[in-house]
Amino acid sequence: MRSSLALSLSFALVLSPLVSACGGDDDDDDSTVDDTGDDPGDDVADDDGGSDACGDIEGRCIELSPADDGGAGGDQEALQTAFIDALPGDVILLHAGTYEFTLGLSLDVDQVTLRGEGEAETVLSFLGQIEGAQGILITADDFTAEDFAIEDTAGDGLKVEGGARIVFRGVRAEWTGEQAEDNGAYGIYPVQCTDILIEESIVRGASDAGIYVGQSERAVVRNSTVENNVAGIEIENTYDADVYGNTATANTGGILVFNLPDLQVESGGRTRVYDNDIFENNGENFAPAGNTVAQVPPGTGFVALSAHQVEVFGNTFTDNMSFQVGIISYYLTPFPLEDDTYDPYSDTLYFHDNVFVGGGDMPSGTLGAVVRGALDTNLGVDAPETIPDISFDHILNPEQVDEKTGELLPDFNICLQDNGDADFVSLDAGAEVPFAGINLDATPFDCAHDPLPAVELDGVPL
Repeated sequence: MRSSLALSLSFALVLSPLVSACGGDDDDDDSTVDDTGDDPGDDVADDDGGSDACGDIEGRCIELSPADDGGAGGDQEALQTAFIDALPGDVILLHAGTYEFTLGLSLDVDQVTLRGEGEAETVLSFLGQIEGAQGILITADDFTAEDFAIEDTAGDGLKVEGGARIVFRGVRAEWTGEQAEDNGAYGIYPVQCTDILIEESIVRGASDAGIYVGQSERAVVRNSTVENNVAGIEIENTYDADVYGNTATANTGGILVFNLPDLQVESGGRTRVYDNDIFENNGENFAPAGNTVAQVPPGTGFVALSAHQVEVFGNTFTDNMSFQVGIISYYLTPFPLEDDTYDPYSDTLYFHDNVFVGGGDMPSGTLGAVVRGALDTNLGVDAPETIPDISFDHILNPEQVDEKTGELLPDFNICLQDNGDADFVSLDAGAEVPFAGINLDATPFDCAHDPLPAVELDGVPL
């Protein structure tokens, strides 16, 4: 990533005198900036706060259009130069059309908005990308991306690293070809950020997670569509996240809440997943071998992996053919565990008021085959015809177990209430003889936790 970033910056710096920070008099240059200064390096906003195209803004309105020659060089030069010359408060407006890039782009200036004229109208194409770990890398605070598409990046789509007050609105990230492991891992990708809003966005074709929020604090993912990814939405090692109003379909797994070892942020918790439509996530798993999500069976609706303090409610789960809901510990994965600070167990989860339709009728992948075989072997004629709607591996943290009942103490239990006619299985995968204690009785889990509070973002209106 370091070498590709340096190459991208060097390319733009060499060419920047030619584009005059989008404010020169070259009639062949379609990019403009609305300012009153004679020196492009000293551009300032009009008294009314910018051009009509950008609306009422505090900074400058920098307007770009696709290069006349249709070549990637002009687009690369113009947008990277706009990033380098940006000032806090600027809006970079990308007019409708297709922009072509061969290198990754980067921005490190705070308080910049990158805006298009709609995800179907303004398209940033990286189909010819030859360098870069992502299409666009943002290392700044108060960044907003809205109303454009980013397509066919060689790596991740739009990544924000270490930023605060980050907004993605009306963004589409997509790999337009067939599902393939060499597609970028993540489409919309804030990591180690605080106060994140992702809304009304679309991601398709990611080989890991379409929308990924990792190692972050305070995030809202709402009213978005994820389809044809390995994982639709993934919340990983993140504290205080709300995921609601989304549609997840045709992924391998719809929505995942994970805590993984060996990361800079050691854990996560306090995640609400509610009012989502999670249906027919039966897509092929095309993640590269060795990735954690490569273990997700096709046909997975929701998975909590080593998750803590998660509330799942008001969702509709329909026809996810392996597992509508899976609750597992890290010990059910094939990966070694060497991080002594990591908590591998799932605990303090509350599933209530969800609707389950169909599902579990065609379990696939290694895990699906193991669970189906365990049910048939241990329960015989009493085995359910389909995988139960909610499947729990029942690998428990011994420090959280009630010695009298053998179940989790009330403060840490997996609680299930008011989920219609949803059925349940506890696999007892942690027993000395794996799956020897399979149980279809959900009575020990008929409990409730206090509802988690709504997430409030600091500095980002909801």
